[in-house]
Amino acid sequence: MATVSVRYIVDDVEAAILFYTERLGFDVDLHPGPGFASLVRGDLRLLLNAPSGPGGAAQPMPDGRVPGSGGWNRIQLEVDDLATEVQELRNAGARFRNEIVGGRGGKQILLDDPSGNPIELFQPG
Repeated sequence: MATVSVRYIVDDVEAAILFYTERLGFDVDLHPGPGFASLVRGDLRLLLNAPSGPGGAAQPMPDGRVPGSGGWNRIQLEVDDLATEVQELRNAGARFRNEIVGGRGGKQILLDDPSGNPIELFQPG
């Protein structure tokens, strides 16, 4: 299977690296400078960019809009025991957008990274 890359704009690349590596099991693949890092977890590559700087991901659009963190698009990380994972993250000070909800496919919750980018933690039914 090919690696899938997702890019998140983050307010603080260093804080995001710590969050994703210490709390969600990512490893640092590349960190060439303060405004960018590439993290990996299995077949997922997460590209972290500061909202400004020389890289292409930080450049404003022709209409003046600038990259920013947050929104509702998200990565989904599958977990074996959602309740335990949520409790461990809460104990570490993580912020959640909601409580665990159930659906046809399983249970999920939305976790915010330090910049407000959502991560869906999902436990299949």
